[in-house]
Amino acid sequence: MKRLPLVDYLVLDESPHLVANECTNCGARYFDRRNACAGCGLQGFKPVRIADTGTLRSFSIVHFAAEGVKVPFVAGIVDCEGTSVRGNIVNVPPDPEHVSLGMKVRLTTVPVGTDASGVEAVGYGFEPVS
Repeated sequence: MKRLPLVDYLVLDESPHLVANECTNCGARYFDRRNACAGCGLQGFKPVRIADTGTLRSFSIVHFAAEGVKVPFVAGIVDCEGTSVRGNIVNVPPDPEHVSLGMKVRLTTVPVGTDASGVEAVGYGFEPVS
């Protein structure tokens, strides 16, 4: 089955991971394409692999979403060794008894859907480290 990443910065290989664009001058990291760094204004970037594990720094339990989106779910901000990554916290009940600030998490892939020709779209999330 062919798999396609939902976002350009998700690499689907033997060890799925995220890749950011790092400013070669100041080290600021971005997941989107940039013409210039928002931190220093220079235009040099290099791709860098982001750590697969991190610490949950902020989260919200979402109860209302667009039609077709299953709720509740946990939206979070994860510190992956100095790089802030936004992503859903998955494979855990969406309540404060199971999700907490400071919890250790790791990157995981999440199937999003399959088209009529059998191509699977794949997203990412973070799951608790047990």
